Amino acid sequence: MVVPELRAWRAARPHVARVARSVGPRLVRVAEAVKPPLVRASEAVKPPLARAAGAVKPLVKRPSTVQFTTGAATLGLVVAATVVTVAGPWDSTGQRTAERDWAASRERTGGTDHGRVPGTSGKEPAPAPSAASVLVSVGAAVGSVPSPSEKALANVLGPLLDDPALGTDRAGAVVDLATGKRLYGKGADDALTPASTTKIATAVAALTAAGADHRIATRAVLEPGTEEVVLVGGGDPTLTARKDADGNASLRALADDTARALASRKGGRVTLSYDTSLYAGSTTHPIGPNTNLAPVTALMADEGRLNDSSSGPANRSEDPAGDAARKFADLLHERGVETTVPGRSKASDRAKTLATVQSPPLSALVERMLTSSDNDIAEALARQTALAAGEPVSFKGGGTAVREQLKKLDLPLKGVRFADGSGLDRADKLTADLLTALLAEAADPDRPELRPVLTGLPVAGFTGTLSKRYADRPGTGVVRAKTGTLTGVHTLAGTVVDTEGRLLAFAFLTESDPPANPATAQQGLDELASTLATCGCD
Repeated sequence: MVVPELRAWRAARPHVARVARSVGPRLVRVAEAVKPPLVRASEAVKPPLARAAGAVKPLVKRPSTVQFTTGAATLGLVVAATVVTVAGPWDSTGQRTAERDWAASRERTGGTDHGRVPGTSGKEPAPAPSAASVLVSVGAAVGSVPSPSEKALANVLGPLLDDPALGTDRAGAVVDLATGKRLYGKGADDALTPASTTKIATAVAALTAAGADHRIATRAVLEPGTEEVVLVGGGDPTLTARKDADGNASLRALADDTARALASRKGGRVTLSYDTSLYAGSTTHPIGPNTNLAPVTALMADEGRLNDSSSGPANRSEDPAGDAARKFADLLHERGVETTVPGRSKASDRAKTLATVQSPPLSALVERMLTSSDNDIAEALARQTALAAGEPVSFKGGGTAVREQLKKLDLPLKGVRFADGSGLDRADKLTADLLTALLAEAADPDRPELRPVLTGLPVAGFTGTLSKRYADRPGTGVVRAKTGTLTGVHTLAGTVVDTEGRLLAFAFLTESDPPANPATAQQGLDELASTLATCGCD
């Protein structure tokens, strides 16, 4: 009788095989280590056992099927526990370090070919792309694999970038991240409108100015000698009023702690006000009210969204700070604290802090901003950069602070201009040289605080703004890049591992008046990155 292989086992078999390969050598070493003691123990007990066997008839009967099965299962659990112990420890992501180390040391040459399953329609998915080299490229030894030649890259990328379908103005650059050498450039020094690839610059500036571990605080304070409670915004765009905070700062938790802190007071209702004075200038982005961005204020909950979304375009509140304060008043009321209708105010230096909640660290905010192209987080990070630099906390001050921070890093800034942190403003101007230099800085082993700039980049065909791109293209799962899109503007900047295992940074910018066809332009950019993935241009 032939027993068909279970579907669950087919799915799990590759993972089990990887674990077996990773722990096999360790189990052999363990077996070799314990063999001599076991042999000595066997020799020691053999004579007494022999004498006992001659004097006493066997008392143990042949085990039944049930007994045999139970014993085998128990033994299997013991062996499994031993394997898990030897294969450990587990790292913070839930991956065994042994399995991770084994994967990082291998180079695969083929994807998974899913065979037809009996009883199905017979439409098998295409083989999955191989991308094992991604694990070992960052920080790999210089010269461990060949670098693409400049001539070969020019031969394959030049015709693609010259395609008029991309637009009237085009620029591109490719840099070897192991050496920092530019391998390809066409108009690399030309400053073009970058759209959302501006966020790469904002991320690097914020992480170096404020620090990867910096958190943004939202406070409730009590003015001394009064019954005035002030909700003080610190500029956290991820503050949430939802029941499930999902790791973000919670307005509900702030209300809990504030109510407890007020429990010992004597008196009736409190006067509630809110403070947004941390930010200066207009709250309205130069593009005007837009579903891609809430009014930029130091206090908001859930990015001022008027629906349950957490990313992408959505209708926004015209007064996110006032809405957050009114929600806070409702939460305090539910906790037994009566308040007045909240109005604007400014907390004094003598105000006593009642409660504080903090955002995730900037490293996490950077990753979220890049993956989802979150404009609210981008503008908040530009203002955190301005705060750290002592610049006015406004659109203009944020742009100045970002530029000055990148200047400290000795990055190429000729012709570059920052009008905002998100890239929604067409007045922004960046070069392909700067974008690849920013990515090279993030890959520098001496700057681990910048690694979120790389890990936050969307994965082609899988995450963020690239989740619906790269269908049936070889860059799927291998290209990681930040997209940029405005009317007539299409950009792509990120990293890719070529077929030789070399990690490359690239930036391609196009703009056109009249606008080029958006779908054609994006496909052209994706083709450029995919060509890098399959080039092997050594």
